[in-house]
Amino acid sequence: MTDTFSSRRVTHPQPHATHTVLNQSTPRVDVDEYGEDIVLREAVQRHDGAWGEAELHEIGTLVGSAQFQHDAQLANTHTPELHTFDQWGHRVDEVEYHPSYHRIIAAAVAHGAHTRSWADPQPGSNVVRAAAFMKFGQIEAGHACPVSMTHAVVPSLELQPDVAADWVPRALSRAYDPALGAGDKQSAIFGMSMTEKQGGSDVRANTTVARPAGRGGPGQDYLLTGHKWFCSAPMSDAFLVLAQAEGAGGEGLSCFLLPRVLPDGTRNVFRIQRLKDKLGNKSNASSEIELDGTVATMVGEPGRGVRTIIEMVARTRLDCILGSAAGMRQSVAEAAWHARHRSAFGGVLVEQPAMTAVLADLALESEAATVTAIRLARAHDEDASDQEKAFRRLATAVAKYWICKRGPHHAYESLECLGGNGYTEDFPLARRYREQPVMAVWEGSGNVIALDVLRAMTREPECVAAFDAELSLARGAHSVLDAHHDRVRRQLGELATCSPVDAQRRARVVVESMALALEASLLVRFSPAAVSDAFVAARLGDDRAFEYGALPTGLDLDAIVTRA
Repeated sequence: MTDTFSSRRVTHPQPHATHTVLNQSTPRVDVDEYGEDIVLREAVQRHDGAWGEAELHEIGTLVGSAQFQHDAQLANTHTPELHTFDQWGHRVDEVEYHPSYHRIIAAAVAHGAHTRSWADPQPGSNVVRAAAFMKFGQIEAGHACPVSMTHAVVPSLELQPDVAADWVPRALSRAYDPALGAGDKQSAIFGMSMTEKQGGSDVRANTTVARPAGRGGPGQDYLLTGHKWFCSAPMSDAFLVLAQAEGAGGEGLSCFLLPRVLPDGTRNVFRIQRLKDKLGNKSNASSEIELDGTVATMVGEPGRGVRTIIEMVARTRLDCILGSAAGMRQSVAEAAWHARHRSAFGGVLVEQPAMTAVLADLALESEAATVTAIRLARAHDEDASDQEKAFRRLATAVAKYWICKRGPHHAYESLECLGGNGYTEDFPLARRYREQPVMAVWEGSGNVIALDVLRAMTREPECVAAFDAELSLARGAHSVLDAHHDRVRRQLGELATCSPVDAQRRARVVVESMALALEASLLVRFSPAAVSDAFVAARLGDDRAFEYGALPTGLDLDAIVTRA
């Protein structure tokens, strides 16, 4: 019998080259992210930070490497895991991170992105620290949360010198040890926990109780019992928390330093109830914790907890601005890179007029945020005059409100420039899109910040004068900006005389006007005319529009895109 199958002539497959990759951008890796960021470099040099540029270039090369970017992806893919108990049933309350996360935060700490401005105070020290923080946060944002809190905790700790003497040197260390060590650990990462489930931003509604372990009072130990709704970075070495003090040492909402491990090596009671399933900021664990007879030391005066911890809050608000600006830089860099390497409809995307307009508008937003952020960082240096301090008090809140709110839409529009690629997790802008909203929520959402602006105007009127003086430095350079400045002055005058109810209702409108005036004035003073003219026209002019890329005619968009 003939085997008809085996007698057939074999036909081999003849595939076409369908998997040859054409018209895709090359990976944006192994670049000096600081060297490529013209706007940031100019700002650092302008605001007395040139002495730190050698290390900033080192950081830029590190974070621009393929390995660092891969670590950023891993840290957000292999997210933190909570281990409440060990295998024998002992309560451990530990969070396990992927090694990539530890590599990232260790590098940030080694380069002083946390506390270098405190360790080496000089003109521009906060500028250099801000630039380092921004470069690390541009590629991986989650680790920046504990880095920011470690930076911000120092002025609050210094209100209690005996506590500061023990803990500040650990914060200044450039060593990173992820283990919960004994009391002799020489480095420390700090966290903060204020909000509770019933109060949120209304921290005076907190119900956590602090009972003195001895005579009580500042610098003394208390036992805390309560439940905190948000506690970020729960594997930090210590935290500032708020609790209602009781006893002869003083009563009322007070601030406390809570260590994870006590001096004798005993684990403090710090029960992690769960990790929050967040929209973004995935690599950094945020948790809900229970305190039950937990040892903590009072920092600052009893009953003045908000005043004590507000020093920390003010610095983390600045870092929210820095983080949002860093995210905008990542978004612009990725969108422009794609557009320069992708062709459609007969030409490279970046040369298509519609895409050029979008990229230019995104670049304008990014430059305005960066220039403002670094100007504010310089105002936080130790040589700041009284006028500078008054300026930063109001301008930080104004910029926090506006820049952080601009971040999510900016990330979305940048993502869209990549088309379908941008909507996938293989590219970093999907992660950035989820990340940007946290800067607007953290340390005071929109209403909280707008009300803080009202509070500053009422209680510290010198802030308004200092803010106006800053805007006045750009007077006469652009008629449209001058007209907007006049409008801001009218709005502030009306706000000061209207009822408290009307003031709250109008606060957002006025803060937005103030923010745009500040950004525009800084660009007019410091950026090329192509940038400042376009920003003023697009944000303050009669032809301004709501969406990115809907720009007035007659602007030098090619120059703006090239600069980005």
